Amino acid sequence: MAASIPSPSNPARPKKLLDQVRDAIRLKHYSYRTEESYVLWIKRFILFHDKRHPNDMGRPEIEAFLTHLATRERVAASTQNQALAALLFLYRNVLHRDDPALFDSLNIARAQKPAHLPTVLTKEEVGKIIRLIPNEYQLMARLLYGSGLRLMECLHLRVKDIDFVQSQIIVRDGKGEKDRVTMLPTSLVAPLQEHLARVKHLHDQDLAKGHGYVDLPYALARKYPNANREWIWQYVFPSRSLSTDPQDPRSDRLYRHHAHESGLQKVVAAAARRAGIPKRVSPHTFRHSFATHSTRSRLRHPHRPGAARPPRCQHDHDLHPRVEQRPKGRPQSPRHLTPRISPSSVVT
Repeated sequence: MAASIPSPSNPARPKKLLDQVRDAIRLKHYSYRTEESYVLWIKRFILFHDKRHPNDMGRPEIEAFLTHLATRERVAASTQNQALAALLFLYRNVLHRDDPALFDSLNIARAQKPAHLPTVLTKEEVGKIIRLIPNEYQLMARLLYGSGLRLMECLHLRVKDIDFVQSQIIVRDGKGEKDRVTMLPTSLVAPLQEHLARVKHLHDQDLAKGHGYVDLPYALARKYPNANREWIWQYVFPSRSLSTDPQDPRSDRLYRHHAHESGLQKVVAAAARRAGIPKRVSPHTFRHSFATHSTRSRLRHPHRPGAARPPRCQHDHDLHPRVEQRPKGRPQSPRHLTPRISPSSVVT
């Protein structure tokens, strides 16, 4: 059995298993969302087997749990894979049971991947929806469509990730935990600069009050202990309010986190309903629409030169839609005049 880790508050008392899981996740610098997801799946695995300790279980119990998810709960394939990843992490990184036979060729019922096409809006529908989105959220929506960003990629953008000189955005730790470069449409340069000027004013006010902190990746926070108050590390779309760090509940320091994803999700769905568009629309729909429209643009203009690629960066080539032929070359931002936005406020 793996040795328990003593608790800092009581060296004689070992840490609980889930606390050990959290420590191991933070040591590898995984995101807070991944931490919450893994802890939830490990907890469900333990409860499924009547609270038995994972060290007393093995391959049969893992197979039974994953099969139950597919056959009884009928979860999506991605959900089952997420549960499997959590259990892999538990046994390999917390319990240190790295026996290949534990997970190799698991005999489980596999959840079925849905065979459906993504929702794609026309350019006219994109315009209708964005015009009905409140001003404070419009810039986010325009970035999702104009740059092909995922929702959380947009919310995780920091000031240093916007390159106005080269008209590009660097997406850090995107899907697959990879960095990539995508385009910054010319039509969004001025609105984004105006928005950042307002965010800078908010940050200056926070600093004057003794705040101005933002969460940093763990390794950077240790290497540069004062970087969490620097302007370049602030979020492009910060929350209206200050809050404590969810990963350090013992600290009373207040941080300016990024805006919450539910805000844009709600206003996009509401705008689509008001526009009378009979499709299921979410923020991610803008990304699918960007992919389709930019692909069609390249099919019509196959010899249009793309921007030069910076070295050691992966460009946004994962955008090809499943409903079009995929041409060669870098995606082009769709030529669509989204409505002019009024000065936006910082959102929650």
